[in-house]
Amino acid sequence: MNQKLKKFFMRSGAERLGPGLITGAADDDPSGIATYSQAGAQFGFSMLWTVVFTLPLMVAIQMVSARIGFVTGRGLAANIKTAFPRPVLLAVVGMLLVANTLNVAADIAAMAEALRLLVGGSAHIYAVTFGLLCLVLQVFLPYASYVRWLKWLTLSLLSYVAVVFTLHVDWLEVARQIVDPQLPGGHDMLLTVVAVFGTTISPYLFFWQAGQEMEDVNAGVGLPHSRVQVRRHLKRIKMDTVIGMAFSNLIAFFIILSTAVTLHAAGIKDIQTSAQAAEALRPLAGELTFLLFSLGIIGTGMLAVPVLAGSAAYAVAEVAGWRGSLSLRLDKGEGRGFYGVIMAATLGGVALCFMPIDPVRVLFWSAVLNGVIAVPIMAVMMLLASRASTMGEHVVGRGLRWLGWGATGVMGATVIAMLLTT
Repeated sequence: MNQKLKKFFMRSGAERLGPGLITGAADDDPSGIATYSQAGAQFGFSMLWTVVFTLPLMVAIQMVSARIGFVTGRGLAANIKTAFPRPVLLAVVGMLLVANTLNVAADIAAMAEALRLLVGGSAHIYAVTFGLLCLVLQVFLPYASYVRWLKWLTLSLLSYVAVVFTLHVDWLEVARQIVDPQLPGGHDMLLTVVAVFGTTISPYLFFWQAGQEMEDVNAGVGLPHSRVQVRRHLKRIKMDTVIGMAFSNLIAFFIILSTAVTLHAAGIKDIQTSAQAAEALRPLAGELTFLLFSLGIIGTGMLAVPVLAGSAAYAVAEVAGWRGSLSLRLDKGEGRGFYGVIMAATLGGVALCFMPIDPVRVLFWSAVLNGVIAVPIMAVMMLLASRASTMGEHVVGRGLRWLGWGATGVMGATVIAMLLTT
């Protein structure tokens, strides 16, 4: 094995954590925080089961997307382009763009409102500032530095773990509700479950992780040629994805738990924005809890907005046949189309913050929309991962195939149940 290959496969555990860790952390964006806060406030401990139940499903589908990106050296959209009719490709990418733009707007608005609660001032000015900062870092920071920066931002999510330990929690009741949740039933409950599932298993995460594995292949050793090399890297993907998704769902668990202990217990059951949740926590749990919750919104937003815009850019670039990579240098005339999509998605999200739309509805319904559109995208991914014409000898095994299709079926059944009760 040459020195380049040896360096690539012998990296330390911390260095080898990348696409999966960042993807998992980006899943707990301000829109997700709002959804988890609403679930905890409205239904208390009885919604904790959702993030436990979805963990293996989330791990499976993210492993599928990562394997596709690594084995083929191309993103999801490029693989869909070669394997499916063009209408399928355009439908998948179109749904992704709509959901991502709404998510960017919701996240930037939540970050701006959280900063306004902390220091005062204009939320609109903060929205523009956050949008431009995310854009400048993503476009002009070298890829290796940018990924390290994103890894450090994942630590901001630990503030939600700290929040819980400032509160009194009945852990026996928590355990009982996870095993035997007392669900009220009805449309509102199903709508919240779809929103939680949709913000946990989100389409933009599929495209981002596949794109990041593709980036790692291109930045490292190129497409692997031996069975041993592929197996080694697939083990790294599994470790990275399991740790990243477990971290993501752990944070979601603590967000639901903290709002259940405080807001639900106090009879406050209509919390649908992350900033609103932070403000409601202040008189109930004190200034420290309020501060930790607010800082977490800003930190995870700085992580999630680039992931949302970047996943859209990967998809559009692959549809249009452009070069798409965060390693491209715009100052050298590279990747104009790719970075143009990032700029359009980010600035479009900022512009939506100035529109006369209800941010509460945008936050919650973006999660519901993600849950609905995830179903056809997951089905397409599972078909790709099972095709020898796409994956060669590295098609997904029986266990991962069953778990991936199980995740798709669960998402589909939940969406259908929600629609039937509307």
